[in-house]
Amino acid sequence: MADYIIPLLIVLFVLVIIAKGVRIIQQSEAMVIERFGKYRTTLTAGFNVIIPVFDKPREIVYRFTRDLPDGNKYVQFQRKQRIDMRETVYDFPRQNVITKDNVMTEINALLYFQITDPVKAMYEIENLPLAIEKLTQTTLRNVIGELDLDETLTSRDTINMKLRQILDEASNKWGVKVNRVELQDINPPRDIREAMEKQMRAERDRRAQIIDAEGSKRAAVLQAEGVQQSQITTAEGQKQSQILEAEGDAQSRIRRAQGEAEAIRLVTEAIKGAKADPTNYLIAMKYLETLKEMTSGQNNKVIYMPYEATGVLSSVGGIKEMLDMNRKG
Repeated sequence: MADYIIPLLIVLFVLVIIAKGVRIIQQSEAMVIERFGKYRTTLTAGFNVIIPVFDKPREIVYRFTRDLPDGNKYVQFQRKQRIDMRETVYDFPRQNVITKDNVMTEINALLYFQITDPVKAMYEIENLPLAIEKLTQTTLRNVIGELDLDETLTSRDTINMKLRQILDEASNKWGVKVNRVELQDINPPRDIREAMEKQMRAERDRRAQIIDAEGSKRAAVLQAEGVQQSQITTAEGQKQSQILEAEGDAQSRIRRAQGEAEAIRLVTEAIKGAKADPTNYLIAMKYLETLKEMTSGQNNKVIYMPYEATGVLSSVGGIKEMLDMNRKG
């Protein structure tokens, strides 16, 4: 029986050694191997073999954040043999920073970074997560200290860009690539927030009054322009109507004058043919027309015959004789 125990122990020892010497690395992971305390190699994804006892993985510190039931966050640091090469996010606790105008402001940030060189991340810094956290806090204080409170509240993109550039340059020595930095909350003191809210309400009221005044002004201008245009159109219409009326009256007078002229010409030719004076005829016709107008009214009862009317009547008698002579001829 004893003869089988020793070989069995040897086999178990060999199996243990082989098991400890085999390292299967997951995708996006790496493992730093040291031999007698000195860096030997970096294991990448896949099947890897090391020599137990001689080769040993070097542990790296990781930072984990857990949410407590009371709403606070609990930060815990752990050591792991495998280095995660994926992008990692750190949620930093709130911290108080002072702006350029001496306002104490509470800010918390998110940091997205990725380990690009496991060897540098292992040997260039003792506690990588803590170093990144402290570097982010100090850099955030420096950046916010160069800005006023109003600029801090309205320039998040600028702050994020500055933080990313500074952190990326500083952490490059540690084999870390800072991809982006995001400010989650910027909380000024309560009295400052109340004053800012009052200022914002006053500004909105002022802009509303300006918009109402501009609207009223625009409406008044449009109404005045409408009245002016209406008056201009009315005046143009009246002007055009008067022009047309005057042209019509002038045309009518011309036609009547032409008709009278034609009538006078015909009468004159007839009278000349009868060897009579056309002047007496015309005077008599005008006088008779005047008498007709004078006697056409309803209240005209008495007619006074002027003395000169006898001459006109004689002209009328001469007309009658002239017409009789024309009929005989």
